[in-house]
Amino acid sequence: MFALRNHPRSPRRRSAEADREALAARVCAELADDLPDEDLTQDLDDCLDRYELGSKPRCEEVEYLEMVQDAIDRIERGC
Repeated sequence: MFALRNHPRSPRRRSAEADREALAARVCAELADDLPDEDLTQDLDDCLDRYELGSKPRCEEVEYLEMVQDAIDRIERGC
């Protein structure tokens, strides 16, 4: 029975994946409300990787980077 719960097609696994995807979508939507569209991509890790330091005024840059990292952390924690 244990093997069935961990099977990739099991209802519990699909539900957990769906919950994670819904959380990620909600967190990204909240972040998008606070940031201009051109600042975000679908993948938040990609946002950080592609960000060019010095492209914004320092105070905006720090706030932007903290907001994106906080969103990534929230998704990873599941809250």
